Amino acid sequence: MSGGLYRSAHATPDGVRPAAEDGVTLISVDSGITGQEQALPPEEISAGDGGTAGNSAIMAAGSLVSRMIGFVRNALIGITLGAGIGDAYTSAQFLPGQIYELLLGGILSSVLIPLLVRRRKSDPDGGLEFTRKLLTFAVVSLGIATLLVVAAAPLITAIQASSDNTDNYKNLVTHFAYLILPIIFFTGLSALIGAVLNVRGHFAAPTWAPILNNLVVIATCGVFIMVFSKDDLTVDNISSGAILLMGLGTLLGMVVQALGLLPALRKVGFTWKWRWDPRSLGLGEIGKLAGWMLCYVAANQIAIFVVVRILNRVAGKDSASVLAFNNVFLLTMMAHGIIGVSVMTALLPKMSAAAADGRYGEVSADLSRGIRLTATALAPIAVVYGVLAAPISVMLFQGGKYTNANALQTGTVLAVAAFAVIPLSISYLCTYAFYSLQGNKTAALINLPVVAVRIGAYLVFAAVLSSSRSAAGMTAGNAISYLVSALISLAVLRRRIGRLNLGSVAAALAKVAAAAAIAAVLGIVVVRLLPGAGAPDGRGQAFVQILAGGAVILLAYLLAATLLRVREVSQVVGMVRRKIGR
Repeated sequence: MSGGLYRSAHATPDGVRPAAEDGVTLISVDSGITGQEQALPPEEISAGDGGTAGNSAIMAAGSLVSRMIGFVRNALIGITLGAGIGDAYTSAQFLPGQIYELLLGGILSSVLIPLLVRRRKSDPDGGLEFTRKLLTFAVVSLGIATLLVVAAAPLITAIQASSDNTDNYKNLVTHFAYLILPIIFFTGLSALIGAVLNVRGHFAAPTWAPILNNLVVIATCGVFIMVFSKDDLTVDNISSGAILLMGLGTLLGMVVQALGLLPALRKVGFTWKWRWDPRSLGLGEIGKLAGWMLCYVAANQIAIFVVVRILNRVAGKDSASVLAFNNVFLLTMMAHGIIGVSVMTALLPKMSAAAADGRYGEVSADLSRGIRLTATALAPIAVVYGVLAAPISVMLFQGGKYTNANALQTGTVLAVAAFAVIPLSISYLCTYAFYSLQGNKTAALINLPVVAVRIGAYLVFAAVLSSSRSAAGMTAGNAISYLVSALISLAVLRRRIGRLNLGSVAAALAKVAAAAAIAAVLGIVVVRLLPGAGAPDGRGQAFVQILAGGAVILLAYLLAATLLRVREVSQVVGMVRRKIGR
């Protein structure tokens, strides 16, 4: 139940077997986050999973590389553009992601991929003609929608703009939007091709293709620095050439990503021929199936428009704004993607199989085990984010036009995000439990009050906090909504499948919290004794603080958790060893 700008993949839908069973991975085009990572010991995974394990290794490696390069990309955007122009660019950059989600994102994962799977199994030609017709219709629809959205760019950017923004800032966002919004078409094209490849058992290309996108944007930043580094560019004086370079370079990245998937289509033997026959697609059925997912997605996108509008009020005013908020959200999702998604992917096949047979006690046991394991694995990461927020932000983002002050402000936002890491993954884990129970409708309905709480928190924090704390307040709003989501979901799940062993879960979480508190205190003490005392003025001090503080936090947590007899620690260590082994 996303609360930030960064789009995440949706989970397995109603009535469809999970990825590990069907051989289908639900891809996330822009994030590189995929499922298929084995998070539990081999004996915990059902037999006959060799192909999945092999695909897991490919996608885990691709996801890790993509994330690393993605951080280089985001750091360079800040270094290249600075906070003011960077905020305008980021506001425009995420418009295509928001609109794509409304047009296709949720529908692709919840309806179209399962539909392609069924037709591949049932049609004599393996679903070839149906896939061609579906792609033809989708590409035409995406093309028309993209043209309409680009034409409406001034109206769309006006919704996100604040009355506190200068006319120059508003115009800059609109100019970037004109160049970046066509990404909608190529994002959809890339996702559709990736779906076809996944259905045919090819996972490598969709996982690695986003890296091409990141490399193109990194190269664009390099050219920008070489050409415009001597110019003291601001929101008020940025040239048309600079806007064109960044906007078109960003668009080119997605174009290259989509084109990079075409060789893989030929490799799996799929030829894309024009087949215009919308009536044969059963669009009425698709619309009914997509309704609840569209409701889910639309609610999240409204929240994103609200948070961007609020943060645009402080853009260019020496305060953390859209760029900082998004950078921190990426770090939060990184922790969730590495740990949370791994646990979910390992448990979802078992939960789905147990739910199909009415063995709700096993669903409950797997869910409680997943919560304990997720919390145990994420707790030290949350402590690191909280204690080492400033040095991490300086290390990752400071440089060029992104000053030390900008980085330290981002650190404040990251410190707040530490409290969102565990609730985020637990809320997603509960959502996956609903999917295993064929409960898309329930997940969508739960999401409505959660988003209402999130938006309410945004508005309250925007009203009571100073402009310098706005981004931190929005992040706190996310954390609160994740916690509400988890609590509501657990209450509903308890009514649906019976006892959830919440007593044992609470006891385990209390032990994890105690171990994390001990690690946090020791980490703070160590960092305060080092040069910079938690507020480094450069990467040298930041590196020392991260190295020393991180080592103390990790060792203290492992020792405290072991002494407190947190059983899941051994499983977490084993999971890390296997990832390193790959």
